[in-house]
Amino acid sequence: MTASVPCHVVVLHRWRAEYVDYASVLDHTVNRVSYVTTEVGRVRVPDAAAGVEIVDHTDDLVSVRKAVSALAEQFGPPQRIVALKEDDLLTAAILRDEWDCPGTRPEQALRFLDKLVMAGVVAARGLAVPAVAAVDSADAVRAFGAEHGWPVIVKPRIGSSSDGVSRLRGPSDADGVDYTERPMLAQVYNPHPIYHVDGVYQGGRLAAFRASRYVNDCLGFRTGDYLGSVEEDHPATVAAIGAAAERFLGTFDTDPLVFHLELFVAPAVGTAAPACTFLEVGARVGGSEIPFLWREVYGYDLMAAALRLQLGEPLDVPELTDGEVAGWLLVPSPARRPCRITEVTPLSGRIPGLYAEALLGRGEVLPLADAYYEHVGGRFRFRGATSRTVEQAIQAAAADFRISAEPVGDVA
Repeated sequence: MTASVPCHVVVLHRWRAEYVDYASVLDHTVNRVSYVTTEVGRVRVPDAAAGVEIVDHTDDLVSVRKAVSALAEQFGPPQRIVALKEDDLLTAAILRDEWDCPGTRPEQALRFLDKLVMAGVVAARGLAVPAVAAVDSADAVRAFGAEHGWPVIVKPRIGSSSDGVSRLRGPSDADGVDYTERPMLAQVYNPHPIYHVDGVYQGGRLAAFRASRYVNDCLGFRTGDYLGSVEEDHPATVAAIGAAAERFLGTFDTDPLVFHLELFVAPAVGTAAPACTFLEVGARVGGSEIPFLWREVYGYDLMAAALRLQLGEPLDVPELTDGEVAGWLLVPSPARRPCRITEVTPLSGRIPGLYAEALLGRGEVLPLADAYYEHVGGRFRFRGATSRTVEQAIQAAAADFRISAEPVGDVA
């Protein structure tokens, strides 16, 4: 972003890993670019930043509002407020409203954050989506289960990384859920595999996308299972997912859009195409290793595209690099965070198709940070000729990887 008159851009940031290179898109020598960041994310703030304010949590509206006001006193009112992490999108939207900045405002942001609202958007267009309802008590969940059957998924209306999500097997399980901390919803359980679709929606179509199937699921990762993802290479399945994704995204009346969409895909029966059912969608880049795979395997910087959209710049979406299938693996933290790594076994060179890993060394501390899928026991990236070979590599890595840790005090 360049301008003849310097523009004050405020960035909400929390990542330690290099998910995004802000300076490659935002000219920090022409514009005044300031950052509101956590202590953990401070290391990735560009040296050329005009100013930096540290907060404990970048989704804490009160502290971030105070930090932005402090930056505005130094560098003038912000002309743009940027946030790329899912949990920070609503905070940024509220602050844009308060500072009268261009970009997504709260009502639009909630369509991609409030899972009850987004399900209603899709259902209103007559597309396939599991039945959902707001619930505020165990009795409300039992009534939902009595109507729709069990199991029932109960989860926060706004949340990420499966935080607070429960799969209830029967009526008695409803008593174990906390309904007081945040608004909750109940959702019909769908047993089919979950896929995620990532890319750019522009001009009423998928300008670029990749469809991948989760290996295990996000809820299981919360309880100690590994979580993987392998890109789908079956042409008919990819075509069905792409067509469904385009229909789902079209219901949100937001174009262009960098997106992360999740859906259920039922196996094809006979000559019929696989049936796709909406799960949820985010107006942001997917987490975990998705930004890295897009840069390293697909040849397109999806994070840079999302940043350009928030700066009001047009997107140039070239044809994606073809020829290889990508995948990733996350291994959960070996102990309650924060924890100090006591033993770790790198896998580089041992697993065919594994081309990158992100590990802490012995003695390093895994922090209690809010970027949940970043600060885990191990992150691995794969590339290969087929979905099958990549999935085999993911499973081999999950079986071979060893890591241990000991809890430490509350440190960054």
